[in-house]
Amino acid sequence: DSLDQLYKVAGWPEQRAHFNDALDAAQQRYRNSLPPAVYQALVNNSNQRFQAQAVDKRAQAQLRANLIDPAPALDFFQSPLGRKVVAAELLATRRDQLAKNAKGLPKIGASDNRMLIIGHLAQALPAREAGAEVSLAIAGVAADSLSQMIPGLLGGGQAQSLLDGQRQRLMEQIGNDLNNTLLYVYRDLSDSELEAFATFAESAEGQAYYKAALAAIRAGLAVGQKTSDLK
Repeated sequence: DSLDQLYKVAGWPEQRAHFNDALDAAQQRYRNSLPPAVYQALVNNSNQRFQAQAVDKRAQAQLRANLIDPAPALDFFQSPLGRKVVAAELLATRRDQLAKNAKGLPKIGASDNRMLIIGHLAQALPAREAGAEVSLAIAGVAADSLSQMIPGLLGGGQAQSLLDGQRQRLMEQIGNDLNNTLLYVYRDLSDSELEAFATFAESAEGQAYYKAALAAIRAGLAVGQKTSDLK
């Protein structure tokens, strides 16, 4: 149906694969800093929590529940501009690109007009929130693994409060450099293309899609949920 089509053309399966690449890189970083038993628990939890079909199923279900009419978003992402936007986003999250920019993105110069458009886009896209969820999902696996090995380590609402505090800090960090990040990601879009993208993102239909998309990211990555509670 149209929602299945939207999920595919908007690049969700590829972004999920890119997330798993980033997760794999994180696991390798943890390998030398965790005791072997904890590291193995982390890998097992990761494999269970972020199994491709399970992530897609949770994300699609949430997208379907929250997006009443997928047609406007599908029309946009099937258009030449929409395909160009998705291609830019997929390139930015590819493993080799993340490694290349690990120490930070280059500063992008732009005209006043382009900066104005980027400012509108930064307000319309849930980039801060989505970036925080991805970071929390990766970090959360380690906390979940420790909690399994030491029951009660993060009990009584402590885990949720730590999560909320970390989410806010991450959103602030992402927000500090968001305009430059968007300038870099969408650098191949002309000013007129960028303006048309911002117009869609700011529209009622665009906002409905991005609100549903953020809920789908949270559901797909199961942020704040114990691995043992996931079906």
